[in-house]
Order: sequence, then C-alpha cells, then structure tokens
Amino acid sequence: MRLRHCIAAALTTAALVVTLPAAAGAATGTFGYISPESGDLDIISPANGECRLLLQGATSALNGTNATAVLYSDRGCEEPLARMAPGEAREFAGRIPRSVMFG
Repeated sequence: MRLRHCIAAALTTAALVVTLPAAAGAATGTFGYISPESGDLDIISPANGECRLLLQGATSALNGTNATAVLYSDRGCEEPLARMAPGEAREFAGRIPRSVMFG
C-alpha cells in the first residue's frame, strides 16, 4: 500500500516538473506603451510571470502579445490597476500604470 502511494506521489511530482517549464514561457509579440517623458517604448516577447517596470509609467498601451497583461500602479507588481487582453489598447489618466506582468 505504501509503495503505491510513493509511486503515485513520484508520478505527480514528475508531471508537475514536466509542465512547469512550458507554463513559464514567454508571451509572443510586442507590448507597446507611451511614457510621458520617453515617448514610444516596447517590451518584446516578455517572460510570463515576470514583473516589468514601465519607464516613467504609461499614458497609453497596446497589448500586441498573445498573453493577458496585468498593469499595476506601483513599480513592484503589487497593486493591480487594470487587465489588458491580447490585442487590447487603452489610455490612462490620473493613476497610470508603473509596471506590468504577463501570463
């Protein structure tokens, strides 16, 4: 009986290890945004699950990637502000996003 549980646990662990690298890939495409001071900027094929700083924030953005982009009002991806579906464009006034994470 214990052997069966050990084998089942090992197989479950192996399945997780095999699926994790695929889930941690990169979004395909370009996330473009306009920074108040630096103008047009791009993030090309960003890694999923990685917090990316938006230089001086973004007054508008176009999610040209194949992943959902979550924008945050802080620089550490802790205060969610908006979600952008693939292909979505948006303008921001007042509180602007300062960081973004894909996935």
